[in-house]
Amino acid sequence: MANFSFDITSEYDKAEMNNGFESAKREIGQRFDFKGTPADLEWMEDKKGVKVFGNSDWQVESVLDIFIKNISKRGVPSLFLDQSKENHTNNMKVSKEVSFVEGLDAEKAKKVTKLIRDEFPKVKTQIQGQEVRVMSGSKDDLQAVMMFLKGQELGFAVGFGNYR
Repeated sequence: MANFSFDITSEYDKAEMNNGFESAKREIGQRFDFKGTPADLEWMEDKKGVKVFGNSDWQVESVLDIFIKNISKRGVPSLFLDQSKENHTNNMKVSKEVSFVEGLDAEKAKKVTKLIRDEFPKVKTQIQGQEVRVMSGSKDDLQAVMMFLKGQELGFAVGFGNYR
């Protein structure tokens, strides 16, 4: 009996994230209500996140919304953004650091494997670093697992790859 498998990962498309960043920068530069203000978007070190600038909390949230809208248009869900950090005010300028979340940590991987085991007892799961390998003798079972996970509110983005 043949065994089929696929991997569950949580990785964003870096090229699409870059494209979304560039189009958001263009949109911010063209907006009339942002003229003459410190409203801007910059990369953090190693492109592991973005820094959002504005003259008020409202403007920072507006710039962040523009960025989220632009990456969503390109198929990158906002679940990859860690927006938990507070706004920082300094000399009439407000900033916020938004880092990117990538990879399944142990807690997330355990949550995914538990969901799969509870719903699909015939399917085997194995945590391999920052991804989860799902194995079964039936391709139909694997496709059912994919559809099941896409419909779940996990709180983080999942992707499927290495389908064999």
